Amino acid sequence: MARPPEFSGVVWIDGDATAYGMADRSHGIPNRVDTQFAIASGTKGLTALTVMSLVEDGSLGLETAARSVLGDDLPLVGDEVTIERLLAHRSGIGDYLDEEVEHDLAEYLMPVPVHELATSEQYLRVLDGLPPKFEAGERFAYCNSGYVLLAVIAERVSGIPFHELVRERVCRPAGMDDTAFLRSDELPGRAALGYLEVDGSWRTNVFHLPVRGSGDGGVYTTVADVAALWRAFFGGRIVREETAAQMVRPRSDVPAQSMRYGLGFWLHPTGPSVLLEGCDTGVSFRTVHDPGSGVTRTTISNTSDGAWAVSRRLDELGAR
Repeated sequence: MARPPEFSGVVWIDGDATAYGMADRSHGIPNRVDTQFAIASGTKGLTALTVMSLVEDGSLGLETAARSVLGDDLPLVGDEVTIERLLAHRSGIGDYLDEEVEHDLAEYLMPVPVHELATSEQYLRVLDGLPPKFEAGERFAYCNSGYVLLAVIAERVSGIPFHELVRERVCRPAGMDDTAFLRSDELPGRAALGYLEVDGSWRTNVFHLPVRGSGDGGVYTTVADVAALWRAFFGGRIVREETAAQMVRPRSDVPAQSMRYGLGFWLHPTGPSVLLEGCDTGVSFRTVHDPGSGVTRTTISNTSDGAWAVSRRLDELGAR
C-alpha cells in the first residue's frame, strides 16, 4: 500500500507493521514499529474497560449515580447522570473540550496551564461550572468531560490512582507492557513527539495538551500493544466475555460519524467491526478490529491528521 507523502507513524495490518517518518525531528530519530505513540481518545476504550472491571467486581454499577461518588464536587452534574450514560456519551454534562464545536488544533485549547493537569483530581478545575447541554439520556453527544469524570469516580471507589488502576486492570492482563500514561515533559527514548506544522515549521505539541492525560486521553502505546488489547478484550482476559459483548452492543446511532457507539467503543454501522479513534494536536490514531476473523488494522501517527488518509485506504482494502 502506498503511503501519503509526509506520513509519520506506524501502520499495522494483521501482524505486519511498517514505520515511517520521524519520532524526533530535531535529533533525526526515526519512528520504529515499537515506537510509543500517544493515542488521544483511543484512551477511552481503556477507561471503559477499567470501569467495567469495577462493575464486574461490584465496586460500581451501571446505574450508579455519579453524584453518589462526587459528594459536593461538580454540583452541576445532575442526579440522573449514571455510569452507563457516561460510558455511552449520553450523560448530557457540559464538556470542557466540546467536540460538537469546531476547534483549530493549532490553537492552545486548554483552559488552565497544561502543567497543572497531571492527576485526575486536578482535572476537576476544568470540569467545574460547565452547565448541562441536555437532560441525561436524551441523546448521544461525544463528551471528553464524561470520561474524565469516569476516571475520577474509578479512582475514588477503588482507592487507587487512575493511571495505576488502568495498568492493573487493563494493561497487565492484556500483556501491554509498552502502554502507559506518560508525562509529555519526561518522555522515554522510544516515545514519539507529537508535531504540528506552523508557518512552515514543525513544532511539538508539548504546550497544547495536559502534561499527563486522564480518562479521556493521554495514553501512549505501540501498535503491537493495540493488537494485544483487542485479543485480550475479546478473549475474556480483561473483562468477562459477556461483559465485552455488553460493551459492543450499540447504544446510539451516530450518523455524523457513519458509526454506532457502545460503551467506550465505536462500532461499524452494519458490520461486526469494533473501532477506537483518537485525534488531538500532534496525534491521530485509528484501529479497527473484526472479532470474527481476528484481523486488526491500526494506523497511528504523531501528527494531527496523518492517520486519516492511510486509515481510509486500509478500510477500502479491508472491504474487498
